[in-house]
Amino acid sequence: MVIATDRKQARVIFRYIRALLTRVPLLASIIERKTVEAFDLSNSVSIEVQTASYRSTRGYTIVAALCDEIAFWPTDNAAEPDYEIINALRPGMATIPGALLLCASSPYARRGALWDAWRQHFGRDGDPVLVWRAPTRTMNPKVAQSIVDAAIERDPASAAAEWMAEFRTDVESFVAREVVEACVSPGCFERAPVSGISYFGFVDPSGGSFDPMTLAIGHRDGERAVLDAIRECKAPFSPDDVVIEFAALLTSYGIRRIAGDRYAGEWPRERFRAHRIIYELADKPKSDLYRDMLPLLNSGRVELLDHSRLVAQLCGLERRTARGGRDSIDHAPGGHDDLCNAVAGVIAETELMLGSSAEAWIAYYGKLAAEALRKRG
Repeated sequence: MVIATDRKQARVIFRYIRALLTRVPLLASIIERKTVEAFDLSNSVSIEVQTASYRSTRGYTIVAALCDEIAFWPTDNAAEPDYEIINALRPGMATIPGALLLCASSPYARRGALWDAWRQHFGRDGDPVLVWRAPTRTMNPKVAQSIVDAAIERDPASAAAEWMAEFRTDVESFVAREVVEACVSPGCFERAPVSGISYFGFVDPSGGSFDPMTLAIGHRDGERAVLDAIRECKAPFSPDDVVIEFAALLTSYGIRRIAGDRYAGEWPRERFRAHRIIYELADKPKSDLYRDMLPLLNSGRVELLDHSRLVAQLCGLERRTARGGRDSIDHAPGGHDDLCNAVAGVIAETELMLGSSAEAWIAYYGKLAAEALRKRG
């Protein structure tokens, strides 16, 4: 079994396997059947290529498994997808003496199964786990040194990982999984609207072709920000239809004013305005929203819903340090943060609009006054 990061990489790997099997006469002679993602051989062995999912890798008897680019597996469906998939593979290898688990990847952040394997097993004589680490030119001397030198000059941190097989020191996890899970209300998937409570909404819009469009609704309960509902519409979809759905949900919570990012200029504001909902532009970019949310998560002042994708996205956020020294917070390569962007936004709205201090109320009404003046020119 070969496990690829996504379907596109799975197709590339499958082409390599097909070339190896069909162009070597001895191997070509044992091919019995070929499907879209597998070769069945006459020795009762099948070679399959799958995408990284701990669900689809169960139920097999496995002679060998190759985890390709394990450091970059998507993080949407599990907070620790590498460990989840490896744990799903091991039972299928338990009955095969000498079964091999192989992981091949460029290094990335100092976390996950690849980092733990290097830290625990690299360079230890007699260890049953072999860890091989080597720069690109050691593995492939045909790569010109000038290419490596140019990459190091452009971005030393990125090039050290991509070409020199060094784990990155400028990337770290934004929030611990234990912190996020401590904020989750187990078994609570949505909170119904209650009369007398002021609710707030935040939208992360999308054009409908690639990224999801998400909505979060929440309220303030004393010193705690409470998440009441979240919605995620995955692409492809009709943006107008999603706005109608979101507007209906917002109306059921008595919300007539929401916040969102600056995506697509006037379009989100115009479409929500058609449903009598005012769309205001968020004051801060998402990186700042995440940074403001962190102390609330760490102090347990947030009540999240029991939503696995939201938890996975929050745990998958990364803090990166740019060459200029400025920190940014974003999703990992191949991941998404649409849900947690909406949640961070609505938490910021509850903190601003329902703060107990006079300064918070002044800031809120000052924001409304500025918006009214802008509209009047």
